[in-house]
Amino acid sequence: MSPNVKITVVRKFTTEDVFGPDHGITWNGNPIPVCGHEVGEEFIMDHHLDRPEGLCGRAWQDLYTTLMVYFNDGDYEFPAPGYTYQPCGDGLKPVVFKIEKMKE
Repeated sequence: MSPNVKITVVRKFTTEDVFGPDHGITWNGNPIPVCGHEVGEEFIMDHHLDRPEGLCGRAWQDLYTTLMVYFNDGDYEFPAPGYTYQPCGDGLKPVVFKIEKMKE
């Protein structure tokens, strides 16, 4: 049986963090809201591969391939076996997640 995997929010960025204070990028003339995830928020996944409750759909799509590697007994070499970092692909307000195999 494959191990459970823990997904942890380790960093989130604003549009200003990505493009600087004078970026001029807005949503309907208003500032683009920051991602709703909070640093330190955790999600535990088992082998059922259902999106964890509360994990945004965009992040789920972007993390899915990395999760499949772990659920199929694969691994990544960097930064160390057993865990890796994966960003959400939202280019305006990205979030970085730590994905790690949990010990059985």
